[in-house]
Amino acid sequence: MHTKTNQNVNVGVDTGKFQLDIYIRPLDIYFTVSNDEKGIKEAIKIIRKHSPGRIIVEATGRLEMPFIVACANASLPFVVANPVHIKRFAGAIGQRAKTDKLDAQLIAHYGEAIQPKLSQLKPDTMQAMSDLVARRNQLLVMQTMEKNRLQILPKELAMTIKPILTVFKNQITKIENKIVALIESCPDYQAKNCILQSMKGIGKIASASIISNLPELGYMTNKQASALVGVAPMNRESGRYKGLRKIQGGRHQVRTVLYMAMMSAIQSNPLFKETYQRLVAAGKPKKVAIIACIRKMVVILNSMLRDGVMWEAPEATN
Repeated sequence: MHTKTNQNVNVGVDTGKFQLDIYIRPLDIYFTVSNDEKGIKEAIKIIRKHSPGRIIVEATGRLEMPFIVACANASLPFVVANPVHIKRFAGAIGQRAKTDKLDAQLIAHYGEAIQPKLSQLKPDTMQAMSDLVARRNQLLVMQTMEKNRLQILPKELAMTIKPILTVFKNQITKIENKIVALIESCPDYQAKNCILQSMKGIGKIASASIISNLPELGYMTNKQASALVGVAPMNRESGRYKGLRKIQGGRHQVRTVLYMAMMSAIQSNPLFKETYQRLVAAGKPKKVAIIACIRKMVVILNSMLRDGVMWEAPEATN
């Protein structure tokens, strides 16, 4: 069932951890709801009455997902807007003041003035991507466990493990093919995938892992992106004690995939090859140098997705 929409009505949604601030333009209707199942249900009921042409949701990467899914299930037209683009729009119109209400009004105004393209991402597509990547990670863990057993068990038992490893390899390949097919079937994923894979070193699996496990990328600061992946060095200081800065936390699934991607990038991407060689020559341990390169990769990818631009190799320097 398709809901008839009023193309002049734009709804701005400012996403918070605990609440959604919503403004309906030009009807000058403002209200807040809790960012949970009950609040979202109430918001959808109110918004639907006004048949909006566009619901603009400020993206955080994850906090807005339940509301987006609800919009999609209710056949309401929505746009996932990059906060950086909204901030630039605020600068263009000279808006400096910030309150929850003003932010929601700004987002609605942005939708009316810019008319960003509606998202075509469907809830079942988002869930399918998440399930496929999760299953691939499970298979990889089991594959690693069997490989470890192969190293410690007697040789006469090796024949009981090798067939299982073959099964894991085939199943992982099938999952990867399904992930690629899903990305190619979804315009929203296609756009991100195209940008990510334009960087040498980022292949189809690394791209899929970022799209599914790190949807915030492109919607945050570079420091936040590095911390979320877990490649930002943390200080270890207490009084006179000053320990080595080490990485910790973050999303290990993405970090593991990006580690493998960087091994390839060091060979094929001049920027990371030069950075890695310079760090090693300066006395940095190889693993530390690789992590530093991954951090640089995350920062660049974050900027590329934020600005919607493809990879451009920097000019060689003498």
